[in-house]
Amino acid sequence: MSEELKKVRSVLAEAQNYHHACAVLNFDQETICPTKGVQEQGEVNAYLSNQAFKLLKDPAFEAAAEAAYAQRAEFDEVDRTLVSDLHKRYLHTKNVSPELDHEFSLIYNKAFVDWLGAREASDYSMFEEALTGVRDVCVKEVGLRAEDADFPKAADLYDNLLDDYETGITTADLDMIFGRCKERLLPLLKKIVASPKKIRTDFLSVRASDAQQREMADWLLHVLDYDFSRGGWTTTEHPFTSTLGKNDIRVTTHFYPDMFYASMYSIIHECGHALFDQLTPIRHHESYIGDCKTMGMHESVSRFYENRIGRSEAFIHLIYPKVCEVFPQVMEGVSERELYEAMNLVEPSLIRTEADELTYTIHIIIRYEIEKEFIAGRVSAAELPALWRAKYKEYLGVEPQTDREGILQDVHWTFGFGYFPTYAIGNFYNAMYYNRLVKELDLDSIVAAGDFKTLNAWMSENVFAKADLQTPKEWIKGITGRSLTPDDFLDYLEEKYSRLYGL
Repeated sequence: MSEELKKVRSVLAEAQNYHHACAVLNFDQETICPTKGVQEQGEVNAYLSNQAFKLLKDPAFEAAAEAAYAQRAEFDEVDRTLVSDLHKRYLHTKNVSPELDHEFSLIYNKAFVDWLGAREASDYSMFEEALTGVRDVCVKEVGLRAEDADFPKAADLYDNLLDDYETGITTADLDMIFGRCKERLLPLLKKIVASPKKIRTDFLSVRASDAQQREMADWLLHVLDYDFSRGGWTTTEHPFTSTLGKNDIRVTTHFYPDMFYASMYSIIHECGHALFDQLTPIRHHESYIGDCKTMGMHESVSRFYENRIGRSEAFIHLIYPKVCEVFPQVMEGVSERELYEAMNLVEPSLIRTEADELTYTIHIIIRYEIEKEFIAGRVSAAELPALWRAKYKEYLGVEPQTDREGILQDVHWTFGFGYFPTYAIGNFYNAMYYNRLVKELDLDSIVAAGDFKTLNAWMSENVFAKADLQTPKEWIKGITGRSLTPDDFLDYLEEKYSRLYGL
């Protein structure tokens, strides 16, 4: 190891301590922190994050990191990834002082606090100013970025934000991909809505206690082979996964008394994220590249477990006896087939996190189209609720009556823009590698038997192993031999739901 790389690792180890502390505070802030303590907690988090930022802005560290980057051809794949990632971060923050970084952090924290209050009151006006502030920070931050031949800035402002979450993906890619989705999904949705097939749903709103939902969520995590020696779980308003360290990867869910299944599928979704990080090669964590995987990669895995596995006939067969045992008042007189159909109900709705797998992509397209316009300055924050309602009416035929069930439902805009498209991209990725997986494993038999060690081992070897080391386009081509396409996903939806609804 070169002297420069040794210096880099030494500083990163110290910075990691601050990042770990920030992750703990953030987890606390979103789970059990009292309402009046949220802002103070966020301010402490911003302070600690800024201490880590200062370490990485130290001229001696920057010099060592840049020297190591110049030597990257001499390093192995892991260390080459590390110094390349550091060089990209250096360009992004070269013109950002520690004082300005702290200022940005406080703006994001205020946006989160204001969003919480606005959501509670269902009053968008309480969040509008803060949202404009987040947009302004994003614009300013991109404007301050440096560039070079290896990492040029995109001409389009929003493309730079997309690249932060999904390297190499542009608005040109998304406009084409989402255009194809609308061409095929909107007509399919109309056929389903018009279908005479009626799926039984009366039992879905039967009340279930928190204790029942807690028992079911815990059982599901065990079934999926989540490593409890390296993780834990609790409840929150908006479910998420937090990787505090290589041996501390936590998940959350939310209990709705009249939607027993919501906590089941959110815990499966978050477990997918956790498995990705738990099964990431340990050296990646120890070499500070464990978070180089993109959000599209991550969402592909979480939605693979949630939908391709969790809503399959084989998985419903596996869990049906347990669901009947834990929720007897819900499942009285409900057959396994009726549970399967209900878990795959297609119905235009207002809430993204509770949307079925067909309409979910439409929820994402709506957010993409809105934030693209907002970032470009073509619409103001004041105009967003009306635009939101209009797009929901046009694409899904439903219209929110309150801000809480409309524009205030998601936390994501409190920390920036460009994240939402990764959810849909994740669906496209997992449909592609699913088609390889079923050629190599008898997936239905494995899932029906609850043999998730076998499934997770395949995922670890073929999907997880290279995720930190490759760009998304390199990664999906390495797994499947093909470039990113929505067609596998769209073919799957058309086949599955035409069969389910007798189209």
